[in-house]
Amino acid sequence: MNALEIRELFPILHQEVNGKPLVYLDSAATSQKPVQVIDVLEKYYREYNSNVHRGVHTLGTKATDGYEGAREKVRKFINAKSIEEIIFTRGTTTALNIVANSYGRANLAAGDEIVISYMEHHSNLIPWQQLAKQTGATLKYLPLQDDGSISVEDVQKTITPNTKIVSVVYVSNVLGVINPIKEIARIAHENGAVMVVDGAQAAPHLKVDVQELGCDFFAFSGHKMCGPTGIGVLYGKKQLLENMEPVEFGGEMIDFVDLYDSTWKELPWKFEGGTPIIAGAIGLGAAIDFLQEVGLENIEAHEHKLAAYAMQRMSEIEGATIYGPKDAAKRAGVITFNLADVHPHDVATVLDAEGIAVRAGHHCAQVLMKWLKVSATARASFYLYNTEEDIDKLVEGLVKTKEYFSDVF
Repeated sequence: MNALEIRELFPILHQEVNGKPLVYLDSAATSQKPVQVIDVLEKYYREYNSNVHRGVHTLGTKATDGYEGAREKVRKFINAKSIEEIIFTRGTTTALNIVANSYGRANLAAGDEIVISYMEHHSNLIPWQQLAKQTGATLKYLPLQDDGSISVEDVQKTITPNTKIVSVVYVSNVLGVINPIKEIARIAHENGAVMVVDGAQAAPHLKVDVQELGCDFFAFSGHKMCGPTGIGVLYGKKQLLENMEPVEFGGEMIDFVDLYDSTWKELPWKFEGGTPIIAGAIGLGAAIDFLQEVGLENIEAHEHKLAAYAMQRMSEIEGATIYGPKDAAKRAGVITFNLADVHPHDVATVLDAEGIAVRAGHHCAQVLMKWLKVSATARASFYLYNTEEDIDKLVEGLVKTKEYFSDVF
């Protein structure tokens, strides 16, 4: 399928916004959903809405099969060894907090080091800040090259035998940088540290193989990869998860409860307290089916092509600054930029009047904004349903934005 054929499968894209055809360029914040996912969600609620695991009736059995079937789809999608290594969460944020609050609190002490980078999303920064405060560990940052990338040489200099956790984003939600996770994981392991990966921007766009990457934990969200909101995944190596304590307690995650003590279910269910996100997991399974039908390699190639075209077209706009690597092959389909003398929020507002949806602000990456020496940026992010025509409309909108503010001032 080409991008135009794929686009036909997304009902929300066939509308006008402010009297103009919608150009959706905010998939890094959340992707749109194809009919295959929407139909599966509707079918669950219409035909077999029920709780899972506990019931023996027909609807409960069907719901359990759908929920656990989705877990197996996730396992194959990221090439985990076992479904015991796949934990359903509310999203990337929850998954990373589980690692920090369960593994981190049990394994870190004063004098230990946590290594992250300046480009981390707040979800992969604040949990480690808090863990450092609670344990007395030291939080260290990987330096960035001028284009925002991470060099393996700097990784080798920063990670030491005192490092216990390294947590790095696979693909930056601001710079679009694709980080050398496999090499970072190797260096982390050579120093006795575990490797945590924020995969929120990677899982929708790149073929992920957690065994090849060598990571110990990998977190991602369904809503950025054509799935529903409110569902995510934490992958963890079995031997690590087995020695970790749950962070939520209640129904579903228990084995035996006595008056003064309780025991937990086996993996992965000991980390899934309460009624799980059943419809979300089933919808995520449908999204995985859809992405695999299109092909992750095809999605990645399409986005590299769009990124290259966008950078070429936007470089024609006087006063436009694009952040991140200049080589489109080194980045995913994210273009973060500023227009001289025009605030990013004003850029986004004028573009919205043209039916073009982009993101403006600090993108939950205030540390990176300080490194870039800006308070905010605008961001256009592409996905499998975007075309070069969308980018042409973006460029036209940016030219209008410049003209509008030139007239105003």
